[in-house]
Amino acid sequence: MSTIGYSMATIDAFVGRELGVSDWIVVDQSRIETFAHCTGDTQWIHVNEERAKRESPFGGTIAHGYLTLSLLATLSVEIGLIPADASAALNYGLDKVRFMTPVRSGARVRCRVVLSSVERKAGGRILVKTDSELEIEGEEKPALIAQTLAMLVA
Repeated sequence: MSTIGYSMATIDAFVGRELGVSDWIVVDQSRIETFAHCTGDTQWIHVNEERAKRESPFGGTIAHGYLTLSLLATLSVEIGLIPADASAALNYGLDKVRFMTPVRSGARVRCRVVLSSVERKAGGRILVKTDSELEIEGEEKPALIAQTLAMLVA
């Protein structure tokens, strides 16, 4: 996706505007287990489907909060956060993250991004802050809300 007229030169004009909404992606058990393997976070609520069906208040396994948070990067790129004329974008951190609703295995999620601020730096770099929300299909509350920071390089 791309926002018409969105570039390193015009980015300031987009502050306060929604940049877009990503496509839906499925957070299936395979993705959850791969994340668990990579991080070593193998709590039963994420990887033990039988126990989660019996004991979890969610009726099954749920995605790791950090798994859902990590999806923001890819989905923000899909939306077009990085202008086509930027040579690179670097993750600069987070100002605020709140996990609102667990993501059940098999659920579909998508990201909504609003450009909240732009700070021009030396060397043509631009620090951008977004308000991002990871929505869960069919749920009233999002999985998470986050203020993300990225450094765009000219």
